[in-house]
Amino acid sequence: MAEVINMPLMSDTMTEGVIAAWHKNIGDKVSSGDLLAEIETDKATMEFESPANGVLLYRAPEGEAVKVNAVLAIIGKAGEDIRALLNSGGSEPEKKSPTTEVVQKTNEQPVIQETMPVTAIVETPATEAGDGRLKASPLAKSLAKQNNIDISLVKGSGEDGRIIKRDIEAFIQTPAEQKQPEPETIDKTLAFSGTESFQDVRVSQMRKTIARRLAESKFSAPHFYLTMELTMDKAMAARSSMNEFSPVKISFNDLIVKAVSMALRQHPAVNSSWMGDFIRFNQHIHIGVAVAVDEGLLVPVLRFADNKSLSQIAAETKDLAQKAQNKKLAPADMQGNTFTISNLGMFDIDEFTAIINPPDACILAVGKIAAVPAVVNNEIKVVNKMKITLSCDHRVVDGVTGAKFLQTLKGLLEDPIRLLV
Repeated sequence: MAEVINMPLMSDTMTEGVIAAWHKNIGDKVSSGDLLAEIETDKATMEFESPANGVLLYRAPEGEAVKVNAVLAIIGKAGEDIRALLNSGGSEPEKKSPTTEVVQKTNEQPVIQETMPVTAIVETPATEAGDGRLKASPLAKSLAKQNNIDISLVKGSGEDGRIIKRDIEAFIQTPAEQKQPEPETIDKTLAFSGTESFQDVRVSQMRKTIARRLAESKFSAPHFYLTMELTMDKAMAARSSMNEFSPVKISFNDLIVKAVSMALRQHPAVNSSWMGDFIRFNQHIHIGVAVAVDEGLLVPVLRFADNKSLSQIAAETKDLAQKAQNKKLAPADMQGNTFTISNLGMFDIDEFTAIINPPDACILAVGKIAAVPAVVNNEIKVVNKMKITLSCDHRVVDGVTGAKFLQTLKGLLEDPIRLLV
């Protein structure tokens, strides 16, 4: 009997997943453990392996959201009737035609086409040549309509020039100026005019979650901000010396992570969370390090950062950042933070304020290190300065508490030998 594969819960906050890519087609043989699909969750795009053996009889439409526990795929025997499973699975896709085709094929038998109630989107043959209508698949037409695209401007790559889904997706990525038809001769006596254009891009699950969580944080937690300027000359010299012996290159951000974790040990009120009816003072120190990716911001977590050496912090941070860029972070890699650091210094940003990353009570925004003139022992000298800004949840952390934390952090970074004591 065919087995229904439901959309799994792949993170603690996931409510639906988007099929980023299928690795098996309808009619393909599937073995348990085979890579079946890539699923975009609210935190990352994750690989999903088949839990069953058989032939892929149904798969949810690529690019569409599927609710957790709704039907993702059906695996069974070739030619098996799956209508009852689909009708009882509650996974009827939205905005689909009354009937659709499920194509099942194996090496042992010819293609079977079976008309049934709404099940899946499968690209059906284009309109016949010579009937005067545009040749495009229903899925391509639907995608073009969703993105406000004049489908007549799209060049088809399918059979006989038929426009299919990948043509629309490629057109969406094409620069706007290349999408316009060849302009007619322009009368130079006329006033200059341009073409208004825009592109609507579907909001990813990750971007939806980022928007929701940051809005909740900004408008529910009363933020206040404390900015301090640090002298980084000794830190720069210490880092150069450390990198002569360290098995992995230590960055300034690694120094900051280590210093923050040690300062939090002295100021536990900053390493806390607002829980509604109580405040949680965390005894452990897990530092979230913000990493920019194409779709937004991910925050992998360095666990027990205060117990790790600088070289361990450097190695683990690089590994997590690489996973973030490759969309390989597991949900566990992004959970449990007690404090967060966001560093934009490498982008030439002097200073900025960051929105608190729940459930933390604070987040540290780090700017660039810049050589500036300063008065040192009644003499004007060039020194290296860096500005940091602490965003605090006023329900948990008061101004004096945050200021004392920054003073401790300043002392550790301005005299980094203390990081080794």
